[in-house]
Parts: sequence; C-alpha cells; structure tokens
Amino acid sequence: MTNTKNVLLALGICLFGFAISSPAQQEHWLRYHSASEVSIIGSASYTTPLNLDSGKPSDMNLPQFNSDKPYFAKWPTPMVEAGHLWIACDRSHKHGPYDLLYIDSNRNGHLDDETVVKANRTDQYSAYFDPVKVIFEIEDGPVTYHLNFRFYGYENRDTRLYVSSGGWYEGDITVNGIKKHCVLFDYNANGAFNDKSLNATECDRIRIDNKGAESIRFVGNYIDIDGVFYQPEIARDGAFIKLAKADNVQTGEVRAPEAITQFSAGGENGLFILKPEKGLTSLPAGQYRINDWMLERKDEQGTTWQLKGTYPPGNGTLVDVAADKAAELSIGEPVISTLTASPTQGTYSFRYDMEGRDGERIELTRNGARPRAPKLHIKNKDSTYDRTYSFQYG
Repeated sequence: MTNTKNVLLALGICLFGFAISSPAQQEHWLRYHSASEVSIIGSASYTTPLNLDSGKPSDMNLPQFNSDKPYFAKWPTPMVEAGHLWIACDRSHKHGPYDLLYIDSNRNGHLDDETVVKANRTDQYSAYFDPVKVIFEIEDGPVTYHLNFRFYGYENRDTRLYVSSGGWYEGDITVNGIKKHCVLFDYNANGAFNDKSLNATECDRIRIDNKGAESIRFVGNYIDIDGVFYQPEIARDGAFIKLAKADNVQTGEVRAPEAITQFSAGGENGLFILKPEKGLTSLPAGQYRINDWMLERKDEQGTTWQLKGTYPPGNGTLVDVAADKAAELSIGEPVISTLTASPTQGTYSFRYDMEGRDGERIELTRNGARPRAPKLHIKNKDSTYDRTYSFQYG
C-alpha cells in the first residue's frame, strides 16, 4: 500500500511539474465593432467584386421582386457549411438604381424570409448598403458579422457588386507583461479573421499597439513585437488571440542591393518590414512576396531624395528564404522613365510616368515631400516653336 501511495505521489508531482513548465497560453478576448467604412482606422479592408447573374436559382424560395431582372450573387465564406451565402439585388422602381438587397442572413438557403435592406445612399451609378448584418453559428453560439456592399451599374450595363468587411475586433492584450492594444481586421471580407496567405489580398490583418496603416501586419505564423518573434493563435471568428514566444525560429539570410534602405516581405509567415545593413538582413524560413522597397540618396547640396517602389497587390517578386542558402533580391534600380505623346484631333497630349523594372509604382520625394512636377521643353529644328510646359500630378 505504501509503495502504491509513493507511486501516485510521484506521478502527481511529475504532472504538476509538467503543468508548470507548459502553461496554457492566455486568451486575450477582444470586442467586436462595426462601421460603414472600416478604412477609417487603417488600410484594413479589401473591396472584392462578386459575380452577378440574372438567372434565378431554381432551388431557392425568393421574395416578390419589383424588378423584372433581379441580380443574384454568392458571397463566399468558410463560416457556413455551404461555403457561401446567397444575395439578391432588386430595385424600388422599374428604372433607376438597384437600391434593395436581400442576403441569406439566417443561412437556410432561402431569401423569402429575409428582411430587405435598403440602400442608405445612392448616386447616378451606385447604391451603397452598409453595414449589413449576418449571423454565423459556431461551437460557442451565434456570432454577429457585418458586410458593406456597393452595387454599381447603369440600365443593365456593366453591373457589379462589391463587398468589403464591415466589422473588426479590438481590445487590450498583455505581451511580456506590457499592456498593448490589438486590432484584428478581416481584410479579404470572408467572415474569418485568421486567414494566412502568400497573396496579400487573401490574408487578414493585425495591428498591435502602434497606430496608422504603416503598423498593420499580415496575420501569419509569426509577428514581430518589440523585436521578439511571437506565434499568434487567432480565433476564426476573431473573438480572441493567444500569443506564444516563438523559440528556435529557423531564419535565412536575405541579400538586397546595398542602396536599398528598407523593404517589406509578406507571406504565410506574416509581414515583415526590414532595414538591411549593407544589403544584409534575415527572415524566418519560408516563401514571401516583396510588397515594396525604398532607397535614399543625398545630392551635392545635402538634399535627401527617396524612391519608393510599390508592387500591385499579389504581384510582388517571389523569394524563397532558407536556413542553408542566402536569398538574393533583385529589387530597386533601375527605374524606367517614359514620356508618351498621344495625338487627338490635331493636338497632342503628353504623359510622363516612372515605374520599376518589375512594373512597380514609383513615388519620388525630396526631403520628405513631393517635388515639383517635371517640365517638358518642346523645340522644333528652326526654333520657330520653343515652349516649356509643366506636368501636373494626378
């Protein structure tokens, strides 16, 4: 009997020791918010076009429409078993904007039991619906979510339905004993808040502590907080986040041209903004897309000139980072300068552009401000025509 007690006591001590050495990560609960323009708190929402179809679904109960030609669309979401919710667009009158919207908010596959949503504003070509409420059913019960819609079209020509997220989560969390503010955004507007992707338009966003669009990061395997890598665990519905210090992260060397002062790289590991030293820096091993790059130079007068190249979403240069091999980045200069002349009814219009070698959009600043627009000097052979014109931005 004594031996049995000793064994049980030893087992209890062992389990207690294991519990101490492997504490469960704290759940930081966040509060849900909704608004018609999520972008008011940062570049945190991506507007996605939905395919519209005038053909009525045969297996769906429908309301009585006013229009002879209502439109239908599927909003894709992983938050429901079917993988989508049906939407119908109608209008108050036989002519005019499509200013009425139905969405299968109760997820039963029908629209005849839904309350019509009226556009809160319209213009000549668009009707705006924001924010529209839907309810998801998860293990813990019902969850509220909001969407913003814009119907664009004119007399059945070039009709489109755009959707963006109308809700986000935020609240205070504790990181390494320090209180910080956390905000979660459903960037790709599919109802989930924990999407990771190599494509910048398909992953969600997170912001911790700092304010402004420049502090927003991709939801990913890692996030850099005060120079320390953490592994975030985010609830699918966005209600809470857990953070664990990432130990023994495999990193790989990244080499950029020495002129590069900063670049950002994003993928399933997250989004990282790096400032190479003599062209060298490092990233957690994995695949990334370069989102933008920056370089600076001073001229003889001490004026600081800065070039920034920004890739179209999802089109940035791919780079594979491995622990055993340095990744070489071909970013930065040269920048391509083009002048285009277009004849129109006896006159000419001129356009001046700068773009990177991979099609990046180029921004040029002088001491942190946009310099004066360039000038165009036109002169013919005998100098009978000699004029200088100034370009304008925009």
